[in-house]
Amino acid sequence: MAMPLWLLQPDRTVAPAGPAAPLAAPPVPPPLTAVFSRSLFGATSPEAEAPLPPDAPQLVGIVGRIGSDAVAMVRSGDGTGRTLRPGESVDGWTLESLAIDAAFFTRGGQRLRVPLPAGDEAAPQ
Repeated sequence: MAMPLWLLQPDRTVAPAGPAAPLAAPPVPPPLTAVFSRSLFGATSPEAEAPLPPDAPQLVGIVGRIGSDAVAMVRSGDGTGRTLRPGESVDGWTLESLAIDAAFFTRGGQRLRVPLPAGDEAAPQ
């Protein structure tokens, strides 16, 4: 095997490197308590975190296929139940859209996300 000629030349010297930087520990990341305290699948929008107005319809359930024939089962302010398709209204609130876990209502300039009840909240009163 042939060796490159520049390796054989004696005048090729390598200059020594400067002093090495001291070793340091990596910076400590901020505590992740806020991340771990949040719900994994919870909504992150401000409208999802806001408390519901007292006259908001209560979502009892969603039936059907989202995006095609789904309807929301709601309980109105007087306690009666009914089903709503997007575009229909109850107590002044118009059902705008449905998601897997919530219904979105509007009234005037207000937009409201009403989540499905969790566990024992779904039981009739």
